Amino acid sequence: MSAAQYDVIIIGAGHNGLVCAAYLARAGLKVCVLEKRRVVGGAAVTEEFHPGFRNSVASYTVSLLNPKIIADLHLHAHGLRIVERRMSNFLPLPDGDSLSVAPGVTARDVARFSPRDAARLEAYDARLTAIVDVLRAMVLKAPPNVVERGAVHTLEEAFAGLGALFKVSGLDTVARRDLLDLFTKSAGDWLDDWFESDPIKAVFGFDSIVGNYASPYSAGSAYVLLHHVFGEVNGKRGLWGHAIGGMGAITQAMAAECRARGVTIYTEVGVGEVILDQGRAAAVATLDGKVVRGRAIVSNLNPKLLFEHLVEPERLPADFKDRIRRYKVGSGTFRMNVALSALPRFSAKPEPGDHLTAGVIIAPSLAYMDRAYHDARARGWSRAPIVEMLIPSTLDDTLAPAGQHVASLFCQHVAPTLSDGRSWDECRDEVADLMIDAVDAYAPGFKQSVIARQALTPLDLERTFGLMGGDIMHGALSLDQLFSARPVLGWADHRTPIRGLYQCGAGTHPGGGVTGAPGHNAARVIIRDFNWRRV
Repeated sequence: MSAAQYDVIIIGAGHNGLVCAAYLARAGLKVCVLEKRRVVGGAAVTEEFHPGFRNSVASYTVSLLNPKIIADLHLHAHGLRIVERRMSNFLPLPDGDSLSVAPGVTARDVARFSPRDAARLEAYDARLTAIVDVLRAMVLKAPPNVVERGAVHTLEEAFAGLGALFKVSGLDTVARRDLLDLFTKSAGDWLDDWFESDPIKAVFGFDSIVGNYASPYSAGSAYVLLHHVFGEVNGKRGLWGHAIGGMGAITQAMAAECRARGVTIYTEVGVGEVILDQGRAAAVATLDGKVVRGRAIVSNLNPKLLFEHLVEPERLPADFKDRIRRYKVGSGTFRMNVALSALPRFSAKPEPGDHLTAGVIIAPSLAYMDRAYHDARARGWSRAPIVEMLIPSTLDDTLAPAGQHVASLFCQHVAPTLSDGRSWDECRDEVADLMIDAVDAYAPGFKQSVIARQALTPLDLERTFGLMGGDIMHGALSLDQLFSARPVLGWADHRTPIRGLYQCGAGTHPGGGVTGAPGHNAARVIIRDFNWRRV
């Protein structure tokens, strides 16, 4: 490893770290990225989990990746190709019926359960779109910060605050009321006000518990629903897609652009400490004992991992340290990758079709999801779990041998930490069996088609990808951890209480998902600080 001095050292080559590095290098800064794993990408990677079978082993689907970032980093020129699901969602039901969600299909299918609900879909979409359009415009900006750091900072934050205010002020009264509801209410209450039939509420409500260890009737879960509808695929809003070659194709394209801009990337180099010199971040110590120096240090890690493991506690203000200790992590996620000898045959739709390209949701009602959460709180995992299954090999034949397939099982709810001294290492197979059985109940024969499986508990996700408590969002998307309060009120602008130390990960605004927005926003702040000689 080179001993040269860098302008910026980035800890972690997850997608936000790579995005941040690319923008910094474009501004003329000398950038080094250090990654503990053997491959770049963080949780957005494609790996072989069984001979001949590859999959996006952690994050697994595309929608939230910002189109500006795709264009700015020339990702398509580096081989990225995203294809749309031919059906957005498929919800099999216990009675053998089902609901299909796709353009031109949803309203007709919902009408079988409730003509009233079908008639309200267009208004629901319009009302949600009005809110999303405003919030989407705020995604690529650092939020206004609550600071006590002098007149210049105060002026900066005043302008940022005015920008946010002007966007919200453009909403009419109905939309402002909707915005208040979506930030404070439960998804269940919001959806119950709109619809009467269980299937459509289940499909929409599933988004509210993705990466959120909560009931759909928990206050604030409506915002999590909103967070998941920001996205677009190939210019079409609200759709989900698949990156050919898996999620690793995204981060490999990002890494290629970084290298083209002169970024130095080291893999299998973990960081053990951020070194301070006269109170400011000046270097990092690697796990193998080397010291790499930089004028600024940028962390792409979970805030708890950064401040509780890489920074000496006495270097942090007491209240900040206490807030980080109480920062909520743990998304209740159990992730599986499955090699299949054949496609599943659902009782509701036994023949192959577009529904096998969809997100298949095993959770027929909000009440089912509510029971799953409370059961997990009491027992450690739900006896009737929530599972979303994707079969990306229906869209991408590079992932499995001919005639065979791979499936992603994204499973909720499990407790991030088990009680009674139990370890997830002891319970992994038991819960994996349960998840397979949950799918088999709706697609008989699925269990027999499983050739191999990879099961990642919350503990595995933490050990492998640095997702503290298995939290795919790097922290709960609750009102006290959003926007100007993410991760801590007063330090939402990607800076930290330690001079020269910044954050660019999903523990900053706008939060989790493969968006690239935190990396983009952090780079803008860091470049500004270099230009103003603050670094």
